[in-house]
Amino acid sequence: MNNTQIYPFERNRYYPKKRLSSADYQAEQDYFNNKRRFLNSLMYGSGVVCGLGVFSLDDLSILVESGVAIDGMGREIVVETSDVKKLSSVEGFESLKTDIASLCLRYREEPVHKVYAIDQTDPDKEYQYNRVKESYELFLMDSGDIPESFEMESEFLTKGSLLSSENFSISFEIPATVSRGKAVMARVSVTKLSDNPARLTYNGVLQTPAFATAEGESEINIEIQELELSKGETVNYDYWMMVTKAPTVETNIILKTGSVSCFENDVAVNAPANLSIKVLLSDMQPRELVNREIGRMSLELKNIGGQGDYIRLADLKLVRTESAYIIETVDESSVKRYVTAPAQEMTRGDYLEYFVKEAGLKAESGVTFTSLPEAVGKNDNGGFYPEIAAGVLEIPLGENARRGSIHYSGEIVHGLGKGNVYVEVGYEYVREDEALGANAKSTIYGNPDIFANDQRTVVNAETAVRVLNDKGSFVVGARLLGNVDYLVLTYRWVAIKFPAGNDLGVSEDFSGKSIAPETPTVRMGTKENHYFGVRFINMEKCSVTYELTESGSGSISADGIYTAPTKPGVYEIRIYCTDMPVVCTYAYAIVEKNGYGEAGSEGANRI
Repeated sequence: MNNTQIYPFERNRYYPKKRLSSADYQAEQDYFNNKRRFLNSLMYGSGVVCGLGVFSLDDLSILVESGVAIDGMGREIVVETSDVKKLSSVEGFESLKTDIASLCLRYREEPVHKVYAIDQTDPDKEYQYNRVKESYELFLMDSGDIPESFEMESEFLTKGSLLSSENFSISFEIPATVSRGKAVMARVSVTKLSDNPARLTYNGVLQTPAFATAEGESEINIEIQELELSKGETVNYDYWMMVTKAPTVETNIILKTGSVSCFENDVAVNAPANLSIKVLLSDMQPRELVNREIGRMSLELKNIGGQGDYIRLADLKLVRTESAYIIETVDESSVKRYVTAPAQEMTRGDYLEYFVKEAGLKAESGVTFTSLPEAVGKNDNGGFYPEIAAGVLEIPLGENARRGSIHYSGEIVHGLGKGNVYVEVGYEYVREDEALGANAKSTIYGNPDIFANDQRTVVNAETAVRVLNDKGSFVVGARLLGNVDYLVLTYRWVAIKFPAGNDLGVSEDFSGKSIAPETPTVRMGTKENHYFGVRFINMEKCSVTYELTESGSGSISADGIYTAPTKPGVYEIRIYCTDMPVVCTYAYAIVEKNGYGEAGSEGANRI
C-alpha cells in the first residue's frame, strides 16, 4: 500500500526579483494538487462517485461504463467514455492463478504534446513533453490477493460474547453511549466458524434496566431456532428499544440467570451464563454522539488505516480450460464502494422515502414501534395521540405481610419526561385457563376483590400512585386488605402523557387558516424594543398571545412589544391565536451590541 501522507504542505514565497526555476513551478502545482487531494480523502474517502458499471459483453469481453472515482490518495479518476476490452488484453491477466479475478481501476499520468526544447545543452533532451494528461488504467489481480482493508477499532460500540464454540459464535453489540429518550438498536450476530454441518438453537434473556421494548418490557428475548449457515456466513438479529430518561449516568445489560440454553445438532453446548455490558447514558443527541466518534480519530490513525491507490470495480468468475476462458459472472455489489456526494443528497432523500417509515420502526426480531414516546402524532381528524409508556414493577412485602400494612415500590422512571402524567396500575398474576389448557398471565385493573372468588392467587389490595411531575417518575403504594403469604406483588403499569393545553382543542377544521408576523426578523441592539404585528390569512382577526421559547431571551408584553436582553444572540418569539393555539407562527430577533433596526424581509433573507 502506498504512503498516502502528502503533508506538511509547502508553497512558494515570492519576493522582488526572485529567480524561478522549473522546481519552483512544480512546487506550485504540487501544493494546490495535494491540498485538493487531501480534502478529497478527508471529506469523501475513496470509492466510486458515479458510473463505472461493469458488464460482460460476451464470453471474452467486458465493458466499463464512464464515471468518476476517488482513490485512497484523494486523486480523481475520470473515465470519460465507456471502455470495451478483451479480458486477455487487460494488465495482470497472464498472472492470474485462480478462477476469481478482481477488476481494478488505477490513476495514471502520461506526458503528452511533444515540443522542441529551447535548452540545447543536453542533446538527448532536444524535445520535451509540454503537458501531463491525467488518465486511468484497468488491471486484474486474483481476488484472494486483495489486501483486507484495515479499519481502526472504534469505541462507538460495546460488545459481548454469548457463545464461542467450534462451529458458531454469537456476539451482542450496542452503542457504548446512548441518548436518553431516544430509540437505539442492539444487534445479535451469529457467525458460522467451521465447515461442519451443524444446526444452532439458542435461547437467552438479556435484562436491560434502562431500556424499554415496544411492549414496555426491560428484557430482550433472544430466540434462534434450528439455524443453518455456511462457513463465514453471518446472520444479524436487530432489537429496537427506547432509552428511558433515567437520571443515572450508566447502566448494565446483563444475561438473566438461568435463561440460557444452547444446542448444536440437538446436543447441549456450554454457553456463557454470565454477561455484563456497561452502557453510558447521555443527554447528547444521536447525531452528536456519531459525529463525536467519527471526528475523534487523529491524522496518524487515519494514515495507518489509509486506503489503497486503486478502486475495486468488480469480481469476475472465470471458467478456464487449457486453451481458453469464459467470463461466467460479474459481481459488483459485494466489492464496489461508493462515495457519498453532497450534490446527490436531494435525490438520495427522495429515494430513501421508499425505505424509511416515519410512523414506526420494525426490526427483524419482530419488534414494532407504533410511535416513539417523545413523538406526538396527528390523527386523521386533526387531533393528537397521547404519549404512552408501559412496564412491570414489583412491590416487596417481606415475610408474613398482614392486613392493613402498606408497602411501596421503588421510584419508577416512566420515560415520558417531566410534566403531568397519568399512571394506572393493575395486579398481574398467573391463572389456569381452561380454554387454553395451560396457565395464562392476567392483569386486573381496579378492585381485585371482585375476582377473588375466581382464583386464590388474586391478592386483595388497594393501590395509589404518586407521580413525581418534576422528576419524570412515580412511586406505587399498596395497602393489603388481607393477610398475604407472598414475598412480592407484581403490577403492570401504564403511563399516559397528553399534549400541553395549547396543543389541544383541534376538533375544528383550521385548514388554510394561518397567521404571520408583519416583520418576521428584526436586527436590534440590546435593551431595544420592537413591536411584532400580526397578519391574518384566510381568517378573521382574533386575540393573539406572545411567548418566548427560552429563558433569558428578554421579555415581551401581552400586546407584542419585545424588549431585547443584554446578551447578544438570536431569540425566538412564538405567536399564536389565544383561542386556537394550533394556529401559530414564529418571529426572530437578532440582538447585537449595536442596534440595526428592522430587517424586514431583506433581513430574513440574510439569515
